[in-house]
Amino acid sequence: MAAFLSSLSIGLAVGAAALVVSSCALLAPLPKPQDVAERLAAFPTHGLPIDGPVTIRWSERQIPFIEAESDGDAAFALGLVHAHLRLGQMATMRMIAQGRVSEMIGPLGIDIDRGLRTLDYGRAAAEIERTMDAATRLWVQRFVDGVNHYQDTTRELPHDFGVLNLEPEPWTVRDVFAMGRLAGTDVNWLVWADLLPLRARAGWDELWARLLEDGTGSVAGSGGGDAARVQRWLGRLSKSGSNSVAVAGHRTETGGALMANDPHLGILVPNVWLIAGVKSPSYHAVGLMAPGLPIFAIGRNPHIAWGGTNMRAASSDLYDVSDVSASDFTERSESIGVRWWFDSDVTVRETRWGPIVSDVPLLADLDLPPLALKWTGHDASDEIGAMLAVSRARTFAEFRAAFESFAVPGQNMLYADADGNIGRVLAVHLPSRNGPPADIALDTALYDASWSAMRTAADLPHSYNPEAGYLVSANDRPPATSVPVGFFFSREDRVDRMHALVGAARPVDVETLKAVQQDVYMASSVKLRDLFVARLDALGMTTAADADGTRAIDRLRNWDGNYHPDSIGAVTFEQFRHTFTTRFYALLYGEDDGKAFASAGRRTALLHEDIAAADEKALSAALAAGLQAAVDGLESFANWGEMHRLSLAHPLSYVPLIGGRYEFAEAGVGGSSATLMKTAHDATGERHTVDYGSNARHISDMSDPDENYFVLLGGQDGWFNSTTILDQWELWRRGDYVRVPLSPAEVRASFPHVLSLEN
Repeated sequence: MAAFLSSLSIGLAVGAAALVVSSCALLAPLPKPQDVAERLAAFPTHGLPIDGPVTIRWSERQIPFIEAESDGDAAFALGLVHAHLRLGQMATMRMIAQGRVSEMIGPLGIDIDRGLRTLDYGRAAAEIERTMDAATRLWVQRFVDGVNHYQDTTRELPHDFGVLNLEPEPWTVRDVFAMGRLAGTDVNWLVWADLLPLRARAGWDELWARLLEDGTGSVAGSGGGDAARVQRWLGRLSKSGSNSVAVAGHRTETGGALMANDPHLGILVPNVWLIAGVKSPSYHAVGLMAPGLPIFAIGRNPHIAWGGTNMRAASSDLYDVSDVSASDFTERSESIGVRWWFDSDVTVRETRWGPIVSDVPLLADLDLPPLALKWTGHDASDEIGAMLAVSRARTFAEFRAAFESFAVPGQNMLYADADGNIGRVLAVHLPSRNGPPADIALDTALYDASWSAMRTAADLPHSYNPEAGYLVSANDRPPATSVPVGFFFSREDRVDRMHALVGAARPVDVETLKAVQQDVYMASSVKLRDLFVARLDALGMTTAADADGTRAIDRLRNWDGNYHPDSIGAVTFEQFRHTFTTRFYALLYGEDDGKAFASAGRRTALLHEDIAAADEKALSAALAAGLQAAVDGLESFANWGEMHRLSLAHPLSYVPLIGGRYEFAEAGVGGSSATLMKTAHDATGERHTVDYGSNARHISDMSDPDENYFVLLGGQDGWFNSTTILDQWELWRRGDYVRVPLSPAEVRASFPHVLSLEN
């Protein structure tokens, strides 16, 4: 469904545009190198619209801790901080949320913008602003005031502004809400992107039923083309993955509850998170924040810690509106500004069932009926107010109550507190469906029964102090509920692995959770490897193999299932699996349908069944192809790290000729698409680059307010050539962390750079 967003890869589109047009801005030199002191010299400290003194202490890694005498001043200072660290990134994301990509990259962005205007991420912003409570309104408005003050008074705008043709436009509260909705993109659209190309083939109804029964699927696609690019870029922008662990005090070494989170998002420079701390009359917290959003998505206060994983909630439906009356359609005209070209006017059609997403040009090749998208994110809800309430919460009851207004993206939220308690809440608004959908595209007659009443966190099950003494979440299927929470969840690798590691550890400590976050074992690969080897043995292909074939089979057989950077077995397995799967489905369904089947992430979960049902001739041919690929690849790579690469680069790195200056680091890494240390990749037997995975880590020991550990894949700053744009990269690679205290006394002792803000 989301193929029209395939070009959300701004870097790719910028690069293509640069081939046909030129601009002096693209050739502008990078800023000169600056250390923390030099960067902070640009921070405004006098003549500020604040009511009292504000102090911001900064660590050597440019992590801020704000102390203010009023909440409004704290929010204003937080806006200054976000703008100081990430103004270029924030301005770019605002343009995407508004559907103004063409203003940055030129004519190649028109179709992207038509898709974004159709999705209309800001659709509910006015209603959210109208209905928000006074405390939330004050916090968001003062945050916006801080962003605007920084932007208006800075002596130098970020490098991104010139390259992407960005203007320093005033920020509004509605901009914040639209960016929040962009971050709340429904991951089910990624599933649809995989499956819509298969819907017209024979046997679709049976396949759909099997997929719903299995109920698993990955965010990172395993193929190429538009659908795979959709998955990568929507996955980068949305809160689409993560691991979270909460351990009760009676299971830990210190006696305090433990909380650990590692979100899975796009691997970009700058990182999509920043680390910050705040202390004001109502708020005292440290944690991870998304640039441009004034909330701690992951973090702790003196009383509780929180984190979560995407629930894969069924927050959207597609409706086939082929048979509805013409009077049920309305139209609006949108004018799209285009850099280096003429402006473009487009028409967006809408219905009571949602906007017509099938009108977008990049869906045309699928020959779809007119499809309307109903999404919870198009209705008003208050995620910012909910997360602010979480930041203030002291008890599980307050934590659970905070999520009444939280709708998108649906989250499995975990809790730990200073008294050793743990819990889980399903934070989401869900339609009252009776059961799973009969198809991707539904009959409009089903709409009212599903969407006339919504269920919230108060209606859904929660967990508090389970007998096991710990809770884990990894985008897996949640407990049974009165209405379906979702239909496609992550496969069980990560959640099962956390159960095995945390459940077996007695007592659990911070080092245990660090090891969990860096674990690279993948049980489903071992299971599939065992199936391959068993079939090779049973069909006599092992005994018939020549010396190289025997060597390849031995590598498979002896692999321990860990995707360590120095593993050679992981290389052989991935070479074998990719070629086997591609050949197997081509033999079963023909080249075109087979390619679609092999590239659909959901097929991995059903491969065992398909192998069991296959005739010997097709299976033997596919096994032979897989074995030959493994033989051909025996000398291709010395180890998994040589094949499996992680690159830290800005999206501008795709610009021809000059893109190299936006590439900052590359190294072989461990992990794979369903390991706890997630480093997702397309299914391939070739050298490849990770662009989605574990991009930040957090651990808090609730027995001590200062035992909080964070690390970003990259660094804190978004300013090119800052010493803190990449200074956490090596920490992340080594499995090290940055200690971020919560108590003001410890902050004063360990954060050496002090800025005093005055009016």
